[in-house]
Amino acid sequence: MIKIENQAVYNFHNAMLGARNPLNSWAKSDSVTDENGIFTLGENDLSLAQRLFKAGTDHRKFLRQIFIAVNITAPIYWWKEYDTYKVATVANSTSTMHKIHSKPFERDDFSFDHMNEKALKSLDSVIEVLEELRLEYLETKSKQCWYSMIQLLPSSYNQMRSCTFNYENAISMVKSRTGHKLEEWHDFCDWALGLPYFREITGLGKEENNENS
Repeated sequence: MIKIENQAVYNFHNAMLGARNPLNSWAKSDSVTDENGIFTLGENDLSLAQRLFKAGTDHRKFLRQIFIAVNITAPIYWWKEYDTYKVATVANSTSTMHKIHSKPFERDDFSFDHMNEKALKSLDSVIEVLEELRLEYLETKSKQCWYSMIQLLPSSYNQMRSCTFNYENAISMVKSRTGHKLEEWHDFCDWALGLPYFREITGLGKEENNENS
């Protein structure tokens, strides 16, 4: 399970102007940002962005200046893979260490959408033990109870993080994780491909569209 919400993309216009710095070609820029802050990428700037993308990472530095802010809720096993993308990314997470005892444990705290009946039965048993430990901790403040919760917690436990990264990060994730075994990555890549002008600039996702047409 993965939930992606509160998306914001910013600095697109400045990034495109910066892409024109090497040739002092700012007069050719045809992108506009209206009074409501809505950015529209012009044909000249799109053509430039596409050429720079194809030229490689040394030439498409402007993509590192287009920033994404988003809240992502996903299981710990997915975050372990996301954490391999550390360059130019920031994440501020909900605190398992400080807040694990703050509410009753229930199924919806975990990703269980692909579990069979045997796994679900086991998860319910773990949730029952975690809740017993939580109540005991609230009563006794026993550090052993707290540690027991932390060490017993399954990797299917969902965590929300407020993340910031850039278009180059997103491109790397889409290229690396498209077709991954985890369905969460499929959902993430579909979301990334839907970012403003992402497909148009990169050409990524076009093969998928051709297969479905």
